[in-house]
Amino acid sequence: MQQQEEAGERIVRIGGGSGFWGDTPEGARQLIEAGGIDYLVMDYLAEVTMSILARARARDPEAGYATDFVTQVVRPYARQLAAGRIRVVVNAGGVHPRACAAAVRAELAAQGVDLKVAAVLGDDLMHLLPEWRGLDVREMFTGAPLPAALTSANAYLGGFPIAQALALGADIVVTGRCVDSALALGPLIHEFGWAPDQWDLLAAGSLAGHVIECGPQCTGGFATDWRETCERWADIGFPIAECRADGSFVVTKPAGTGGQVSVAAVAEQVTYETGDPASYVLPDVTCDWRHVRLEAVGADRVRVTGARGRPAGPAYKVSATHADGYRCMATLLVRGRSAADKASAVAQAILARTRAVCAREGRADFAEVSVERIGAEDAYGPHARTPAPREVLLKIDVRHDDARALDVFSREIFPTSTSTVQGVAGVFGGRPKVQPVVRLFSLLQPKAGVPVEVEMDGRLHPVPACVPDESAGEPAPWAAPDAASLDIPPPGGTVSVPLDTIAHGRSGDKGNDSNIAILARRPEFVPLLRSQLTAEAVGDYLRHLADGPVERFEWPGLDGFNFVVRNALGGGGVASLRYDPQGKAHAEILMDFPVQVPAQWAAGAAGEVR
Repeated sequence: MQQQEEAGERIVRIGGGSGFWGDTPEGARQLIEAGGIDYLVMDYLAEVTMSILARARARDPEAGYATDFVTQVVRPYARQLAAGRIRVVVNAGGVHPRACAAAVRAELAAQGVDLKVAAVLGDDLMHLLPEWRGLDVREMFTGAPLPAALTSANAYLGGFPIAQALALGADIVVTGRCVDSALALGPLIHEFGWAPDQWDLLAAGSLAGHVIECGPQCTGGFATDWRETCERWADIGFPIAECRADGSFVVTKPAGTGGQVSVAAVAEQVTYETGDPASYVLPDVTCDWRHVRLEAVGADRVRVTGARGRPAGPAYKVSATHADGYRCMATLLVRGRSAADKASAVAQAILARTRAVCAREGRADFAEVSVERIGAEDAYGPHARTPAPREVLLKIDVRHDDARALDVFSREIFPTSTSTVQGVAGVFGGRPKVQPVVRLFSLLQPKAGVPVEVEMDGRLHPVPACVPDESAGEPAPWAAPDAASLDIPPPGGTVSVPLDTIAHGRSGDKGNDSNIAILARRPEFVPLLRSQLTAEAVGDYLRHLADGPVERFEWPGLDGFNFVVRNALGGGGVASLRYDPQGKAHAEILMDFPVQVPAQWAAGAAGEVR
């Protein structure tokens, strides 16, 4: 192994080469060719991806995995992986990790490269569907009953099966569904010998995996302050976590690459797609990341410490997917004076004509309709600032149980170029496609009922279930400081500034919920944010996007707050008809929230605002 030594400490270097299926293959190339890493981890899976792969396997029993891993990583870099002694952990197995591992072995054999390949099996739980029906299993968040048919059902496994595969001598470990962070936690368990009850270490290793799981999102990509990191996005550096046995790690990237590893960029990624930072539940540990601390320790180097953990509990979270009708999305360019009004009129005409045809043919109305005028700031609702754009992109997305009704809708898009307004363009890219709608159904399954195995060298090796004797318990209490003194007007009064002036943030999705983390640019801004950016205020500001409640969680270690906005994504994932179904832009929308700050701050007299 290439573990580095620094002041007598072993350092295990893990490179994050992919954030999703479809990410650039440049990540793997960059990390492999730069050298110096011990492990390359690559994340390919999401709930939607699992459903796509399940449908592929239904058509072909040998399909169901992310073939890109074989063609874009193993095929071009097998010899370099072997020469550099870089071990690989990847969840490209999808719904068929055994077939993925076989394809990897075949490619290695064709090249004459001697690397051992293991597959982690056991996450596929479709065989439990009859049992769940007998138990009247309900959706863990909404209480909805089990759908009539499921497309996929996979447990989120943890890091210990990966660690066992590595202990058996695997050079490449292929998993199916596991939590993204387990791809890095597994190697750390193996390298440092962490035990199932060392909760703080497991929480720290999980945090390392969480930070690098989305590739360059922690090295300057997707950053609030993008102007500071936009230089050389074309070769942005993919992340490396330099991990120590005490759980601390340094985030960095290959020398000479673009982007920027900063405290702000890493902090935003720490908060990404989380809920309560005191109780981030994973298969191996319940993480408490409230008091995580970040420290710049050099150019493009940020040290991360302070993760705590508690037992994970006796059940796996299961991500199941099911079909829910069909959807069709069309986009048109509309230009000219009153472009936004023109776009609305065109949308009404298309929908009215389609509804009339469907009614004449005896078909029901659409189950759901979404119309957005991109350029008219529809996503900002009452906070829009563009009163009369001369150019908008009209998006119409509709859902129906009958695919033939959406064929009617698809045919009625092109005629708008001759039957509606001047200025309609962009109708020549082919008719919009009718696609299935896939919805997420989450449930809990006792770990004891999920046997997990590692397959290597033609043998199956059982993985002991890590079921703690104790429950997760409650996180250590933390009381927010009293903010009553902020009600006293400061000398010189206050002025209104956008939230972006004193904070930065990051947003993401969890099913149909959006999480928006808001982090103060300076610690002295935190009391002001606590006083003004309440859950109620955020809920009111985003009411045009969400019809559920908002929860606010303190994140003292990062000088900020995490907001979970319920029912904010129109169903989430591919079930949503919105242009932003994962809430990626929600933090940007909230950055215009008006906050009252002391006038002397804005003048630069007593604090530095942006």
